Amino acid sequence: MAHGLCVSLCDHPVRHSVRPRLDLRQSIEQGEGTMTHINPLHLARKTLGGRASARGADSPPPNFHSAGGQKIMSSYSVTEPSKRSKWFAGTLVILYALITMVPLAWIMLTGFKSPSDAISYPPKVLFEPTLEGYVNLFTTRTRQTPEYLDANPPQTWYDEIVREYDMVIAGPSKFGERFLNSVIIGFGSTFLSIFLGTLAAYAFSRFKIPLADDLLFFILSTRMMPPIAVAIPIFLMYRQLGLSDTHLGMILLYTGVNISLAVWLLKGFIDEIPLEYEEAALIDGYTRFQAFYKVVLPQAATGIASTAIFCLIFAWNEYAFAVLLTSGTAQTAPPFIPTIIGVGGLDWPAVAAGATIFLLPVMIFTILLRKHLLRGITFGAVRK
Repeated sequence: MAHGLCVSLCDHPVRHSVRPRLDLRQSIEQGEGTMTHINPLHLARKTLGGRASARGADSPPPNFHSAGGQKIMSSYSVTEPSKRSKWFAGTLVILYALITMVPLAWIMLTGFKSPSDAISYPPKVLFEPTLEGYVNLFTTRTRQTPEYLDANPPQTWYDEIVREYDMVIAGPSKFGERFLNSVIIGFGSTFLSIFLGTLAAYAFSRFKIPLADDLLFFILSTRMMPPIAVAIPIFLMYRQLGLSDTHLGMILLYTGVNISLAVWLLKGFIDEIPLEYEEAALIDGYTRFQAFYKVVLPQAATGIASTAIFCLIFAWNEYAFAVLLTSGTAQTAPPFIPTIIGVGGLDWPAVAAGATIFLLPVMIFTILLRKHLLRGITFGAVRK
C-alpha cells in the first residue's frame, strides 16, 4: 500500500505541472551567471497550462523580462514574507506587548494613588498623584492626640502627608531589610547555580560519564515535583540543622532547585561549541582547565547569561519556601509585601509601590543582558 501511494504521488500530474527549478534566492551568487531561457513562451504554455496564450502569443510570462534583446528569468524568493504579512505580524506583536504591559502599568499607577482612589469603583484612570503609598511603604506610623500634633509641627514633606490622618512617623519600616534579603538570596543562589551548573554541564558534554542519561534525568526530575510535596521534609531538616530563617539555608535551597535548569540549559550550549577549539588549545600547551576557562567559557557566555536570567527570576519570585522557612532575619520581599497594613485594611498604594520597586532589579538585570538573552534563546536551533 505504501509503495503504491509513493508511486502514485511521484506520477501525479500536479507534480509535473510545477514550474521547474524556481529560484529561492534573492539574487545570483558570486561567480554565477544570469539564468537565461531559450524559449520562454514554450515553457510558459507547458507549465501554466496554456494561460500564457490568453495574454497573446508575443507576451512573455510574468517572471521573464527582456534585457538587451535577451530573455532573462527574474529570480525571487517564495519564502520572503509579503508586506501585508509583515504588517500583520508587527501589529500582532505590538498588540500583544500592549496587553501584557497593562497590568504592570496599572500597578505602577496605583502606587501613586491615594487609598480612596486605589479602591474606588469604577477604577479611576485620571487622578491626582501622591507619594503617600511610597511613604507608607518605607515608614511605620502611629496615631497621636491633637495636642501632640499641635505641639510638634511637621518638619518634612512626608510628615505633612501622614499628618492628614492625624499620625506621625515612628521610624523606618522593614521593607528595606526584606528587599536587601531578596537581593542577597536571589543573586547569591543564581551565582552558585551558574557556577556549579557550568562545571556539571561541561563534564556531561565533554567526558564519558557512566549512566550519564540516567543522571541527567534524575537531575531534571527534581523540578517535576511540586514544592509543597517536599516542604514539610525540608522544614524538619532545616530545623534540625539550624538553617531555618537564614540566608545560607535559602541560598542552598534555591540553588538545589535551580541547578537542574542550569545543567540542562548549559549542556545544550556547550554541546554546540566545536570540540576542535579545545583540541587546538590543548595542542598549544593549555591545560584542561585553561582550555575550559579561556576557550569554552567565552564561547558559552551567551548561554550563561540567559541561564542566569531564568535562575534569578525563579529565586526572586519564589514565595512558598520563603513563607514556610523564613519569618524575620532572612524573610524576602514577596511574603512581606502582602502584609502591609494601612488604615482599615490593606494599604493598596503601598503594596503597589512595593511591587513596583521589587520589579526593578530583575528588569534592569534583564535589560542589561537582553542581547545575550535573545541569542541564548535561539542558540542551538540549527544543528551542525
